[in-house]
Amino acid sequence: MILALIWGTSFILIKKGLVVFSSDELGALRIAIAFLTLSPFAVMHLRKVEPHRWKYLAGSGILGNLLPAFLFAYAETRLASGLAGVLNSLTALFTLLVGAMFFSQSITWLRMLGIVVGIVGTAILIFSGNGSADMDNKYYGLYIVVATVCYGGSVNIIKHRLQGMKPLGMSSMALLTVAPFAIAYLFTTDVVGKLQHTPGAWEALMYIALLAIFSTAVGLVLFNKLIHISTTLFASSSTYLIPIVALMWGVLDGEAIQLWHYLGMIVILVGVFIVNRAK
Repeated sequence: MILALIWGTSFILIKKGLVVFSSDELGALRIAIAFLTLSPFAVMHLRKVEPHRWKYLAGSGILGNLLPAFLFAYAETRLASGLAGVLNSLTALFTLLVGAMFFSQSITWLRMLGIVVGIVGTAILIFSGNGSADMDNKYYGLYIVVATVCYGGSVNIIKHRLQGMKPLGMSSMALLTVAPFAIAYLFTTDVVGKLQHTPGAWEALMYIALLAIFSTAVGLVLFNKLIHISTTLFASSSTYLIPIVALMWGVLDGEAIQLWHYLGMIVILVGVFIVNRAK
């Protein structure tokens, strides 16, 4: 529930940050600020990392942080924040599929039923219409689909290759592997110039900082902990609750919500229940 609130809020924060900064600037700032937040813990755990784990930490950093930060920001240049939150629920499906394809995880018929029900709810939300996202922009959702595939890979890496590492150390180390690329990229952008001359730039940076600190840094630590104490499917099914929070923020920001949206939310929750009760 806490993760759903944190991550469900991230989409409106992205939207607010994009008012001033480009999608690539936002993605790079998000990673850089998140790393700076956890950097003290990275220093503490640096020498505790076993050499063979670095490749998996890098894989988790790239798939779970770097690529999605840019993909979600770019998608929201044309998609409403609520719709972006809805599409994020595909993470549970791809976590299951990636686990089955590459990590020898089993798929029972009841789990698949729960996933299908959740996807049906997602489809209802997508195709029931959204006041600020017309059909011509729907294909931008493919960037989010790619991001959820990345998330599915990262979740499985954390569960099956990084088991035993403390969530705080793992999160900070994963960000350490990708932060240099994000920070280096920032030097090629006009972020400093915008902060100096563009009205509203500092406010937009505040939204990005909130996004980085809570949705990326704190959320990543909590999610890694959740993966370790539960299953990958249970952990990723939290993404089914995110659309509800994301859509509510969208409504408060003037995005339309209709009766079909509420129906989609109910169907999604039924899917979550089935998935989490499946053995």
